[in-house]
Order: sequence, then structure tokens, then C-alpha cells
Amino acid sequence: MIAALLFVAALAAEPAAVPPETAVSAPSPIADTDLREFAAIAGRKVAGRPVEGPYANADKVLLIRRDDKGYPVVAGGMGFPVRQSPPAPPAGTLAVVRLHQRSETVVPGPTTDDLAFVKANRLPLFVIGEWARPAPMWEVAWVDDAVRYRTIGEVGEIGPWRD
Repeated sequence: MIAALLFVAALAAEPAAVPPETAVSAPSPIADTDLREFAAIAGRKVAGRPVEGPYANADKVLLIRRDDKGYPVVAGGMGFPVRQSPPAPPAGTLAVVRLHQRSETVVPGPTTDDLAFVKANRLPLFVIGEWARPAPMWEVAWVDDAVRYRTIGEVGEIGPWRD
């Protein structure tokens, strides 16, 4: 009898509010410190290694995300044609590392394709120059409604944001 009353009371009560599905938040336009340090280590490890595939002169591209424990990992890597902006990365990518085999700019740094990628995707991009040792590195990000970049030193020191 008590079970029947509880059942009727449960049916008469308003249904419990079901929390809305948690939307996957957009990645931060500026990389967290651990992502920046991981990109520096993982990116510089592959600097100087050959690129296999159909492109004779390719940049290397690494996609970075977090594993199930929250640690940064390389989710994928590929060769990509020089002087092209990579397409939008798959969902869940938190940052991208691009290694240029040679400097395409008068003053070494990110190319116009790198800047266009960040503008289109609002995703941090780490650019590493394979033409020098130690390999120079820049962080390109969407900061204050504009694409800006800064240098990342050998031991992780960061420079000021530049346009």
C-alpha cells in the first residue's frame, strides 16, 4: 500500500529538471601554459625529421588535444603544403603546431598563412622554424580581437605580443 502511494505521488509530482547537455566549450584563443610547454617539447622533437608523403616540400602539422586524464597529447600529425593555410582542425583540437622547413618571410616569424589560420579558427598556433638550431618558435593567437604573435624561447620564456 505504501509503495503504491509513493508511486502515485511520484507520478503526480512534476518531472525532475534534466540538466541541458553540456555544450563543448570553444577552446581558448590563447593556449594554457601546459599546452605551450608541451607544444615546445613535442614540436622541437620532430624538427629536422623528414616528411613523408606526396609533398616534396612540406610543413609538418601537429594537432594537440587533451587525453582522458587532462594531459596534452599529440592527436595527429601530417605533412601540409608550404604557403597554404591549413583547414579547420577536427573538434576537440586545442592547439596546432606548424613546423616550417625554411623561412618564407624577410624577418623570420609566422607567415601570412599562419596568421590567416588563427584569424579563421581562433585557435592557438605554434610556429617552429626548422631552418635554425635551436629551432625558433612563435605563438600566434587571437588576442584583443586581432591576430598577434610572440616569441617562445628555448626554456619557455615568452616575449611581448606583437601585431
